[in-house]
Amino acid sequence: MQAKVTWQEAARLVGETGSGYRVVMDGPPEAGGTNAGARPTEMVLLGLGGCSVFDVVHILRRGRQPLAGCEVEIDAERADTDPRVFTRIHMHFIVRGAGMSGKQVGRAVALSAEKYCSVARMLASTATITHDWELRSED
Repeated sequence: MQAKVTWQEAARLVGETGSGYRVVMDGPPEAGGTNAGARPTEMVLLGLGGCSVFDVVHILRRGRQPLAGCEVEIDAERADTDPRVFTRIHMHFIVRGAGMSGKQVGRAVALSAEKYCSVARMLASTATITHDWELRSED
């Protein structure tokens, strides 16, 4: 896996993935940025969420669940001093689908959080990561 990040100006950066996708990152005005993109640390949380939702969807589909939607809301805290690593992360999964098994949803979320999500495993070295979930029936 490869990636490249190039400084553009002020605090603006452009990241390019090995698969050819680009993303703009920037800092807040007080750090010389212009709010023209996500903060690099926000990108870490997006990576965590993407990795976890990917896992949950994959597990539920393999279990032939009638999945209509899946998202995760992430709330995180960082250390007060440098390096300002994440110290606490809570992930709230919202899974939608009529006739889905709550037992299978809980299992999928737990498997992602505790076994499959490589981003979660990396962040667990500095942060306490918790998770919960809710199942919403599609109308």
